[in-house]
Amino acid sequence: MNPAGITTARAVLSPCTGVCRLDAHGYCEGCRRTGDEIASWLQWDDATRGRYMDDILPERMAALESRRADELARIVRALHPLALAPVAPAWNRAELEDLLPEPARMTSAAVLVGLVPRGGDWQVLLTLRTADLRQHAGQVSFPGGRIEPTDADPIAAAIREAHEEIGLAPAHVQPLGYLDPYDTISSYHVLPVVARVSPDYSLTLDPHEVADAFEVPLAYLLDSANIRIVEREYAGRLRRYHEYLHGRHHIWGATAAMLVNLRHRLEIGQ
Repeated sequence: MNPAGITTARAVLSPCTGVCRLDAHGYCEGCRRTGDEIASWLQWDDATRGRYMDDILPERMAALESRRADELARIVRALHPLALAPVAPAWNRAELEDLLPEPARMTSAAVLVGLVPRGGDWQVLLTLRTADLRQHAGQVSFPGGRIEPTDADPIAAAIREAHEEIGLAPAHVQPLGYLDPYDTISSYHVLPVVARVSPDYSLTLDPHEVADAFEVPLAYLLDSANIRIVEREYAGRLRRYHEYLHGRHHIWGATAAMLVNLRHRLEIGQ
């Protein structure tokens, strides 16, 4: 009791950052405690809490940052460098040769393949197109579109389109490199720009183009067990495409193919 007869509570040290989500490994994304450690925190004595805050949690955070840096370096090694956009024909051109105009008449486009660090893992930022678009309605896609004459390069186009479609601030985007070019049946020659996206991004979706934005674990998309190859007759012959099923989302077509290309480049880059 203090002199006024009011009971006062003693402050307890806490490493909580306000980001209270457990990652796939069971650690809080913000403070790196486990769920059990968070639940027991108030029952521990000051010495134990101090040891965690001074030694154990910083060591865990340093290990996480080191692992992220290694993974990011591995991804960058697998990509075409930023300074040299790939000019080779699209890797899937042969599959669509009978449907497409000559390469010079294709429309140049760029998409942003956003990789978001979450806890000890990476997430891929995807969008769901609105149902009333003229092209790709209701499909899962990367933010992106045609390269305009005012765009300095494909990187600028991908960042601009992401800002216009989902409100992703350019300051939250760190370009890393390119995947291989990809041709779509709608006659776009697409350069996928892979970029690190800050985990504290915020979005404002363009309701005319985007119905939703969401993240999918990169590890799930790289796992061959989750990739299906589907055959379907189109324009007179059987054609093959890739697809993923993740929760309520069906990821297929160009988006799935670009993710498979990322997986392939990571494999050969090891």
